[in-house]
Amino acid sequence: MALLSPELRAETVALCVNSEGRGSFCVNNVKTSDAAAEEEQAQSKKALKKQQKEAEKQAKKAEKQAKMDFAKDRYGVSAMVQSQERLGRTLIRVQDLTPEKANQLVWVRARMHTIRAKGKQCFLVLRQQQFNVQALVAVGDRASKQMVKFAANITKESIVDVEAVVQTVEQKIETCTQHDVELHVERIFVISQADARLPLQLEDGLFLPAGRATVNQDTRLDNRVIDLRTTTSQAIFRLQSGVCQLFRDTLLQKGFVEIQTPKIISAASEGGANVFTVSYFKTSAYLAQSPQLYKQMCICADFDKVFCIGPVFRAEDSNTHRHLTEFVGLDIEMAFNYHYHEVLDSITDTMVEIFKGLRDRFQTEIQTVCKQYHSEPFKFLEPTLRLEYQEGVAMLRAAGVEMGDEEDLSTPNEKLLGRLVKEKYDTDFYVLDKYPLEVRPFYTMPDPHNPKYSNSYDMFMRGEEILSGAQRVHDAQLLTERASHHGIGSHSNSSCYEDFYSFRYGAPPHAGGGIGLERVTMLYLGLHNIRQTSMFPRDPKRLTP
Repeated sequence: MALLSPELRAETVALCVNSEGRGSFCVNNVKTSDAAAEEEQAQSKKALKKQQKEAEKQAKKAEKQAKMDFAKDRYGVSAMVQSQERLGRTLIRVQDLTPEKANQLVWVRARMHTIRAKGKQCFLVLRQQQFNVQALVAVGDRASKQMVKFAANITKESIVDVEAVVQTVEQKIETCTQHDVELHVERIFVISQADARLPLQLEDGLFLPAGRATVNQDTRLDNRVIDLRTTTSQAIFRLQSGVCQLFRDTLLQKGFVEIQTPKIISAASEGGANVFTVSYFKTSAYLAQSPQLYKQMCICADFDKVFCIGPVFRAEDSNTHRHLTEFVGLDIEMAFNYHYHEVLDSITDTMVEIFKGLRDRFQTEIQTVCKQYHSEPFKFLEPTLRLEYQEGVAMLRAAGVEMGDEEDLSTPNEKLLGRLVKEKYDTDFYVLDKYPLEVRPFYTMPDPHNPKYSNSYDMFMRGEEILSGAQRVHDAQLLTERASHHGIGSHSNSSCYEDFYSFRYGAPPHAGGGIGLERVTMLYLGLHNIRQTSMFPRDPKRLTP
């Protein structure tokens, strides 16, 4: 096909084939390939020019933004910490932010507690455990508008790293523990971001003004991780840690040996039916109600003085303010020379050392708890007040209570006796000695001077029992007689009866007792529910979290 003249440039010749197979020429009014190429080239230049203009526009915009946000490298969300490197940066604890650090540039890692944006500045409260400090992000030489906006939008409970200058304040910041200083923020980076919607607000777990409802206990326990972040919870469990430390340190200084005892046992450890049964391969086992048997076996093995700290399990359907199905036991067992009061003296001395240590070392924690749950300071005497059971009964009778000489104390009578003792002796801690024999376990040593009573004792804090103990029967024959008297036979599945026959190999006279850690913490602080002093409480209605 021949090329057409320039005048017919817009036309092209097409060969049309008819049904008879004969060919004919058809002229179509379409553009030639040369023209299309020229137009395509023109359009490409136009698009390129447009792209160049857009790029220049974006560059100018970026340049303008860069000039406006000069602090863009001073804030943001940090990359996930995967132990990529160890920075030489030293992080200062919030509790150490004092006027002595005025004008110093420091790094602090804390949680975002509260945020209050106001114009070109943003006030933050940074919290670290039970301490908090106010921080200020303000537009200036070190912070841009974008940086202030970023800080204002960080979600509560997020963890942040802050570089700031410590500044003293003219007026104390009463809402913060570090009330003499504030931080002037120069850098802020989010290390771990919290969800915007939390199942529990920390303010709901803190002190609220009169008239405002507080969040219910189940909601707090269901969201325990958040609830434990409150300053009050932090104080409670740090003080509780102190109880364990003081208990351990005091007994080690007295020559005691710390032991660990099994919690899975072959039979009920105290002759009771309220035990948890667990599957143990092809048979059944039980969770230990007490480490007592093993403490006694250690005494028979010549360890002389032992203690242990560990879980205790009680399958009791007791939905009260002071009972748990699992708690931490502080247990003591000790051989003595002539009288079980040697052991009783050692235990009361240990408790007094704990009370003194808490008073001297944990005033910050005590005051923190008292701000939310007001209570009177815990009082105790040196030496510890010791009353015989009959004296306690006489005090109750004088107050109008009707009870028999050998009747056990009910919970209301325990509390009443505690109030009577406080009024008369001005102490929250005392010992009641020489309980009636019939209300104590079979392994309790009878009183040699009065067979109706026993060499046993309980200790009380604010009118509630925190320890039950006694001299143990260490003679195998007498133990057998006492067990038979209580209807416990040698083949009973309700006790580790056979293990007591270790006494046949020679056993020193000994005594001991068990203390409930959560109950001691609750009563020392004057709290009203043991679930407040159990980190993750277990009771008949709660098995989570």
